[in-house]
Formats: sequence, structure tokens, C-alpha cells
Amino acid sequence: MTDPIRITLGGYQGPASVHTRGLQMLRDALAERCGDRVEVVLRPNMAEDGYGTADLPGLAESGLLDGCYISSSYLAARVPALSLFDMPFGAPEHARAFAMLDGALGARLAREVESHTDLALLGIWDNGMRHMASAGTPLRRPSDGAGLVLRTLPNADHQRVFRALGFEPRAVDAKDLAGAVARGEVGAQENPLTNTLNFGLHETLPVITLTGHLMGIALVLFNRARIKAWPEEIRLAVEDAVAQASHAQRALAREDEAVSAKALAASGATLVELSEADRDAWRAATAPELARRRAEMDPALLALFEGGTETEKREPA
Repeated sequence: MTDPIRITLGGYQGPASVHTRGLQMLRDALAERCGDRVEVVLRPNMAEDGYGTADLPGLAESGLLDGCYISSSYLAARVPALSLFDMPFGAPEHARAFAMLDGALGARLAREVESHTDLALLGIWDNGMRHMASAGTPLRRPSDGAGLVLRTLPNADHQRVFRALGFEPRAVDAKDLAGAVARGEVGAQENPLTNTLNFGLHETLPVITLTGHLMGIALVLFNRARIKAWPEEIRLAVEDAVAQASHAQRALAREDEAVSAKALAASGATLVELSEADRDAWRAATAPELARRRAEMDPALLALFEGGTETEKREPA
């Protein structure tokens, strides 16, 4: 009897995370398709083994993992096209954005990932709309953040934007985030509601201003050489299972956003809605940075991001 193919999948969040549950759905979808031909091993929180979030793509490239998910912002320095989703107030409406990611835009991003890494992009998950949280005063307008130390992802575009707004941005890896917030090393942080809840960030920074300044996506990445070495039926099963899990994860993420908002409010956090005048003030303040980023981008890529939803078949991994 042939030994099963072992497929190890890694992540960086706890059991309540929509991403951890996405990995579990992917494991189950693979079991349905492959039975005992594969053995799926989940390592849902690599921080428990001492790894940083930013390490995951490299762990997949090295073969320690076969696949992982990662916020696109962590990989944008290596794959510049991914910085489309690092433009403040620049993302299309949520459903339209994912329609494009399932079509020509997603196919283009997959090619860009392949060109710059040893990875294959097989799926894109919902990483939530990002909002700002502080200890006391709501961040209704950019001037409210002047001089405030704000935790950001280790992403140069994010840091430039927030610095231009008057914040003092400080990059903190996700594995160190809860401790940094609890110790008061930052005075504000920005995250989707689900992360704010699951990391317990609201216990120290309970005033959450619903800025929705960035739309987060998480990339489902696999070691490209390893995929190519698998039998075709296994490779196709993996691609199909990722598609199924991606569809389910996105639905789960949208549901979880509403659940997280209620749980945060019930725990004593304050969720602050912006007026249109406040939102316009944020847009105006970030407009120069948005214009600079747009000017640096490939016009064809930008057109895909801002334009059609036409489908385009991805090349096999």
C-alpha cells in the first residue's frame, strides 16, 4: 500500500479565528476528495513554535510547510502588485472586490506571486475591514491621532500613510501584538473586529472607530514545486478543495464581523460610527498618499482593480 501524501498547513491565529476555521474547512474538503490518499496536518498557530507571522511564506518556500495563509500586506514588499490592497480608502466595494479577485485580477495576482516567489497562490480569503482602536478619545478625524503611537503591520505603505496622518506608526508582528498592547507600548492599533476581539485588544484599547480604511485579504499559498510533484489528481483535488474552503471562509468572515461587533459591545467596548463629514476628512487626508501609490502602479493592474470582473482562467500551479 502506498503511503499517503502528507500535506502540512500552517497559520498564525487561535482556534476562534476565521482563518483557523478556514484551515479546518480546507482539511475537511481534502479528506472528502482524497480519503486516505492524503494526510493533512494542521499547525494553526506557528507562533506556538516560536515563528513570527512574517515567517510563514518562507516556511512554505523551504518545505517546512506545504501551504499557509498570510495577510497580503506581509508579502507586498516581495510582490508589489499586492500593495493594491494597501491603499487607504482605495478598495472597491467588498462583494465587487472579491468578484474581481475570482476573475482577471486574481489571475494576475497569481502570476505576480509566481514571478516573485517560489509559491503558488491558490485562493484568497477575507481578512476583514480594518478599523482603528484607542484607549479613550475616538479617532474621528486624522487630527485626533496626532503624535499617537499606532501599531501597524510590518508594511512600508501602511507606515507611510499613518505617518503622513500624524501618527507614530510602529510595526508589531501579530504574535507579539497582544503583549505590546497590554503593556501600553502603543496607544492605538488597527485591525478587523474579529482580531480585536480574539486577541483581547479591546481590553486595553476599548474605543473602536469604524474607519474601514483598508480591506484586508489573506492569501492561500502553497509550495509551487511540491504541488507540481504531486500526482495530477491530488493537485486538482487540492485546487478544488481550496476553492471550496475559500468560498466558505469568506461567508464565515462576513458573519463573524457582525458577531464580533456584538461581542465587543457586550464586553464594554465602544464602537464609534463616522459621519460622512468625518469620513470625507479621512479620505482628504489620505488622498495625496493614495495618488502617489496609484502613480507608481502598472496602469493595466490598476485598471483590473478598479474596473471589470471578467473571468480569466488561471494557469495550473
